Amino acid sequence: MKKLFLSIVFLLSFLGLSHAQELYCNVQVNSRQVEGSDKQIFETLQSSLFEFLNNRVWTNYEFKVEERIECNMLLTISERPSSEQFKGNLTIAVNRPVFNSSYNTLIFNYVDNDIQFEYLMNQPFDFAENSYTSNITSIMAYYVYMILGLDFDTFALYGGTPFYEKAEAIVSAAQSSQYPGWKAFEGDKNRYWLTENLLNPAFKPLRNFLYEYHRKGLDVMYENPDQGRKSIIKALQNLKKVYDDRPGLFLIKLLMDAKRPELIQIFSEGSTSEKSQAVELMKKIDPSHSSEYDDLMNN
Repeated sequence: MKKLFLSIVFLLSFLGLSHAQELYCNVQVNSRQVEGSDKQIFETLQSSLFEFLNNRVWTNYEFKVEERIECNMLLTISERPSSEQFKGNLTIAVNRPVFNSSYNTLIFNYVDNDIQFEYLMNQPFDFAENSYTSNITSIMAYYVYMILGLDFDTFALYGGTPFYEKAEAIVSAAQSSQYPGWKAFEGDKNRYWLTENLLNPAFKPLRNFLYEYHRKGLDVMYENPDQGRKSIIKALQNLKKVYDDRPGLFLIKLLMDAKRPELIQIFSEGSTSEKSQAVELMKKIDPSHSSEYDDLMNN
């Protein structure tokens, strides 16, 4: 009887932990560009990354299995300067379910080209908040918190703030790193500027966009498509506020790249008035794709 009781306790504990994980992240490591290298190390790296991202508890929130955030990460290794050093890029794509539908919307799609790290076969992926232990774990933890922040922002206005702050803390801890991607002076399109843009009070309308577009727009489309499109137009107006002040802002381009095909589809089913309002806004925010928006008006 005691053994049975202990088994039940263990099972319940396991189930409780399995419900706490926040991510369901598909991770792949592509090493085709470094043919001739030992392939086992890349298989081990992929397995370790999967476990680090999916088996660690990142927040104090309880997530049901079906509530986990879906994402994909593709780590492409382009160089292996030594047996322990790797260079490449990381593609991150994050999806969010739309209420009352089977549709998943893309909320973030980004390629980080500043991926450099050291890795030994079967090394533990240790991570502690507010400290810098290794570049690969810091990069992965950074994007976990970015993913959490973006997802929470789509469900509650400014709901992602605590997670962006955690990502910002990782950036701060990595300022002494020898690797690129963490510092402001390296360029305006890196990890430093992603968190800066999202936490900068001057760019709050960017986050209004995330909430208006998803929670008040897409999530009501099934029951009230007209109201959903009105909210999405309002979301675009928020994005334009930031564009008017900072037309070259990195994050605006990322948001429009992720949403452009979806926006065109949404307003292809709208009234002439809705199309006209949306197209005018999108052409101002995303001028390099004006011809695609003109095609929308002609359909």
